[in-house]
Amino acid sequence: MELKSVTLTVPEGCNLILGQTHFIKTVEDLYEIMVGTSAQVKFGIAFCEASGPCLIRVVGNDPDLQDAATQNAKTIAAGHSFIILLREAYPINFLNAIKQCPEVCTLYCATANPVEVIVAETEQGRGILGVVDGFAPKGVESAEDVRARQELLRQVGYKL
Repeated sequence: MELKSVTLTVPEGCNLILGQTHFIKTVEDLYEIMVGTSAQVKFGIAFCEASGPCLIRVVGNDPDLQDAATQNAKTIAAGHSFIILLREAYPINFLNAIKQCPEVCTLYCATANPVEVIVAETEQGRGILGVVDGFAPKGVESAEDVRARQELLRQVGYKL
């Protein structure tokens, strides 16, 4: 077995959701979740099929994000993994619905940060072991940092 770290490419102004599923139907279900949750979201979804023709299945409503999701899926190349790239919305708006999707087994991350995916490669294929989401902490927040955090949450509409 070989361990690898692969870096995902996140287009400017986008967030990503990375997960594991178990069925080809997932791409259509995730599409329905995205458009059913937000009329404004722009997104691309790529799903790595793990049996049969082992294709990367792709859907979305933004061709550039579909292409970027496909490139990231090729980079990960792990069976039954999926990636959603989204713009003009935040992952928090979709996570509960995605978790409720019967085919979804695991969510690894939902972020706008740089992401490295830790992949194990065997003779059979690849699997995701985990992710490195963003950077290590540089300290503990101060009172001013608390005020800035609270202000940001109110500015983007998540708190009154």
